[in-house]
Amino acid sequence: MDLSTRYMGLNLKNPLVASASPLTADLSGIRRLEDAGVAAVVLPSLFEEQIHAETSYFEHLSTITSDINPDGPSYFPELDDYRVGPDKYLELIAEARKAVDIPVIASLNGMTEEGWLSYAKLMVEAGASGLELNVYFLPTDITKDGRFVEKRYLDILKRVKETVRVPVAIKLSPYFSSIGNMAVQLDKAGADALVLFNRFYQPDIRLSELEVLTDLKLSEANEIRLPLLWLGVLSGQVKASLAATSGVTSPVEVAKYLLAGADVVMTTSALLRHGPGYAKTLIEGLVSWLSERDATSVNDIRGLLSHSRVSNPQAYERANYIKILQSYAIADTI
Repeated sequence: MDLSTRYMGLNLKNPLVASASPLTADLSGIRRLEDAGVAAVVLPSLFEEQIHAETSYFEHLSTITSDINPDGPSYFPELDDYRVGPDKYLELIAEARKAVDIPVIASLNGMTEEGWLSYAKLMVEAGASGLELNVYFLPTDITKDGRFVEKRYLDILKRVKETVRVPVAIKLSPYFSSIGNMAVQLDKAGADALVLFNRFYQPDIRLSELEVLTDLKLSEANEIRLPLLWLGVLSGQVKASLAATSGVTSPVEVAKYLLAGADVVMTTSALLRHGPGYAKTLIEGLVSWLSERDATSVNDIRGLLSHSRVSNPQAYERANYIKILQSYAIADTI
């Protein structure tokens, strides 16, 4: 069975990619994921504001001691000696590239143009096989219109592409007014891959304490519907590779994403629930599903049920909305 695929210009042995998680945050986890069969790993995002916060904290410590004792700052090592900044992240990239044979994709979430460009360059110099731009941007400033948000994504992508010479993926939000058009613009701007979709962690409210909660819930299988829709629509319409993410709990979701047109399928929640070894289960399940249908490769099914190839494209369109509402059967007990 030929499971090989191509993603953002990289040749992969199969379509399963371990997306950013605590499992990809250290060398041990990355090795375990490779042993279980994943074809590539995406490291957790390097957040520019975290680096700024660490630097400010140690600078603040030095300032406090100088107020108490003029010789106080001399008691502390130089700021560089604290290893604040991206050093640990860059070391992980370099060590992982030496330790494993699969591609290691670095992830970056910047705040400023300088941050996006300087850290992207450092990641490439450390040996990253590619970059994933995690533009986790919530336009909570209601004075900013949609064009401002779109321009932010496009500007970041263009400037990073001008700066580095490795493949660059961009992780998309599902909340653009026209996702398809935004994907086409990013494709034309040089994106090597589009990751559908960034999973925003919305807040909840604890009534007993009257406080806003920010907790993490692992994704469920029913969350594949939205990315499945847009993968199906975009398949064959853009040059960029397409990565599916969210809702992968079993080989079933892997097969569905490939049928819609994904080049790779990314998973985090399933591996956190079951451990890195579950990657083997996902791959073996995909092989079994393909074999039952006499498929000899992933390419035999990729995009088979995309919008441009399915026999009934209305399943992706407005007509399907009407059909679903009209065909819903009310339970006899009501």
